[in-house]
Amino acid sequence: MVPRSEYPRPQFERESWLCLNGQWEFEIDHGNSGRERGVLQKGALEGKITVPFCPESKLSGVEYKDFMKAVWYRRTFVLPEEAYGKRVFLNFGAVDYACEVWINGMSAGTHRGGYASFQLEITDQLNLGENVVTVCAQDDQLSGLQPYGKQSYRYKSHGCFYTRTTGIWQTVWLEWTNETRIKSIRMTPDGINGTLLLEAEIDGDAANCLLKAEASFEGEYVTEAECDAAGNAARLLMIVPEPKLWNVGEGNLYDLKLSLTRDGAALDEVKSYFGLRTIELKGGKFLINGKSVFQRLVLDQGFYPDGIYTAPTDDELKNDIIRSLALGFNGARLHQKVFEQRFLYWADKLGYLCWGEFASWGIDPKNAATPAIFLDEWLQVLKRDYNAPCIIGWCPWNETWGENNNGARDAMMRLSYQVTKAFDPTRPCIDASGGTHALTDIYDTHDYCQDPALYAQRYAPGKVFYDNLRKRDYEGDLPVFISEYGGIGWNPDGAGWGYGDGPKTEEELIKRYKGLTDALLDNPRHIGFCYTQLTDVEQERNGLYYYDRTPKFDTDVFFEINRRKAAIED
Repeated sequence: MVPRSEYPRPQFERESWLCLNGQWEFEIDHGNSGRERGVLQKGALEGKITVPFCPESKLSGVEYKDFMKAVWYRRTFVLPEEAYGKRVFLNFGAVDYACEVWINGMSAGTHRGGYASFQLEITDQLNLGENVVTVCAQDDQLSGLQPYGKQSYRYKSHGCFYTRTTGIWQTVWLEWTNETRIKSIRMTPDGINGTLLLEAEIDGDAANCLLKAEASFEGEYVTEAECDAAGNAARLLMIVPEPKLWNVGEGNLYDLKLSLTRDGAALDEVKSYFGLRTIELKGGKFLINGKSVFQRLVLDQGFYPDGIYTAPTDDELKNDIIRSLALGFNGARLHQKVFEQRFLYWADKLGYLCWGEFASWGIDPKNAATPAIFLDEWLQVLKRDYNAPCIIGWCPWNETWGENNNGARDAMMRLSYQVTKAFDPTRPCIDASGGTHALTDIYDTHDYCQDPALYAQRYAPGKVFYDNLRKRDYEGDLPVFISEYGGIGWNPDGAGWGYGDGPKTEEELIKRYKGLTDALLDNPRHIGFCYTQLTDVEQERNGLYYYDRTPKFDTDVFFEINRRKAAIED
């Protein structure tokens, strides 16, 4: 059985594809000397691995936990007859960190970045019959020049750093198209006016091409629009009558069929979907479709005991959202990791709010080399996930504390914010979560104080906000929220850690949780909170679920606490 065989890119789906997950040949290249030693030319590699699981994981069949400077993959495939005469593309959901790909010994391209998806055209390297794909992934995590998020920089996991991920960790697949194809689509919804702006990128000869978009809802036709391609672009505005809006807990999604034709002949067809909603910051409030929404977020780090960065099944991506909803949360900070597109699909369907973040830890914002490295991949992430209605904000950096180095850190924060807003003016952006703000739409802080009485004093109604980083009240006028709090440890076996002194009983934990959360709900300036965290992760035991996803407590108790009406809500 092929693992993770569902189509990996739900908002840009083609029928003509072939999943390449499953068993590959595999070899660790400790010295990163494989090219010099002729690994590419030697034929079969020494071991086996199950893709798309990283070699550190149990599900990969390798379970090697030490640093690996480079790893090699190899497998054969036979192109289906229907793909003959077509353009053929090889897709990778994610490979950590820098990789090169060969088809039949010929280089097909390279990619740098452990979190962004990428595609390589391999048409010219293919043979009739059997083909060989080889991948070399280099992962120099200690270089200081690559973002790695919460992957441990020591041999073992420690503190809030966990098992590393090296090499392929998302689905690999082939797809084939005609010479002229729809390369990408950018969808900008307007829930207030009931419109969807579609901007398509056409690859190939776009002369006399017509792009048509047809929308349906729950199987019923709704509307359509079409336009001629202008150069290699096509832009059209779809007007949706009596729009059904996407909202919190209401994952109203329209199915979308995109077709590209020339003189009536079909060139390409893509299946997609969209949600109509509008996001605004107004009067210190966070508005979705014109209504003030309080963000009841949980920190989700996206780690799994058997797959590390990769969920064992598609159902487990969905189930983590369902587990969060059962606790009364309405969304998550997708923390220090770029999640799989399948996760965003389930969040879209379930009306689950998500902050799109980057795995910024591991690269120094003050380093002169950082902007080129960081922003190159961040822009790829923004482009990949722009269309997801569940993403209601962007946050490129997290906790950039320490020396500012004559303003170099703040300059990087401003640049990251400006690039993000230039690419996407429709969503708010927090430059750096945790309080080191240089330029931001929302002022946030992290406060792991464990004393509910002190919390109630810091965040009492009538005060604007307590800036925990600077230990003073915030006096600005930006919308505010606590983007990390709680982290209350609970591990009856005594292992691992949580923030502060752990409670001795469940009753004490619940009382503390309620006291901290009530203080944040009661302040009419707060637009939301984010509790740390959904599940335990390895040695960090402050989840509301254990690492294996079994519940620690009665979820109904937390649901009642979290879902109480917030002072700022309409």
